[in-house]
Amino acid sequence: MKKLYSIIFFINTLMAGFPESYYKLPIKEQKKEFKKILVPMVEKENQKILKERNEVIKIFKDPYFIMNTEERLKLAKLAKKYKIKDIYNKEEFLKKIDTIPVDLVLAQGAVESAWGRSYFVREANNMFGEWDYSGRGMIPRRRDPGKTHTIRVFKSLEDSLASYMRNLNRNPAYKEFRELRYQYKKEHKPFSAEVAATTLKRYSQLGDEYVKMLKVMIKQFKRN
Repeated sequence: MKKLYSIIFFINTLMAGFPESYYKLPIKEQKKEFKKILVPMVEKENQKILKERNEVIKIFKDPYFIMNTEERLKLAKLAKKYKIKDIYNKEEFLKKIDTIPVDLVLAQGAVESAWGRSYFVREANNMFGEWDYSGRGMIPRRRDPGKTHTIRVFKSLEDSLASYMRNLNRNPAYKEFRELRYQYKKEHKPFSAEVAATTLKRYSQLGDEYVKMLKVMIKQFKRN
């Protein structure tokens, strides 16, 4: 079994990271290219999420959806994906199935991956520092004694991005993020990357310092 995991890991990491041409660019140019590469990926994933959200809204508009097996199955599938316990709770669906501010994704991606230069990215396509406890990931180079977590390995940067966005939308640690986003939407206020960043203290052990880092990075992306 270990041999099989090694083979899978080797195959997954053959195409890991950004294109080789990216790593040959001067750092200043890399930062511009980072945004060019990521923005279309984020927008595409947001469109997928928006499609799911609109499907939920459409289903709940039907007063007889409870009697519709197909619609109930769709809700059950989304409920499993987003860890929603009550498939008849429309509010919970709308809180968890929503888009992520593009500049927030760029900022977290840049901070977590050192602009795509970290070995997490180059060896495991892991752009957002996600860990794995299944034993199938890559052992961190500086893992503390007694720790068992590994670095999650993704087949592509797109898979890493999708996992990160799903994580923000369903992980209990980021409930504050979702609650504030939902509140802003109800009040018809723009949920900016700067506002969203204030809710992500728990994403890193750095806490408040991490939020400050994100805000600085968000401003940097807005300038370029």
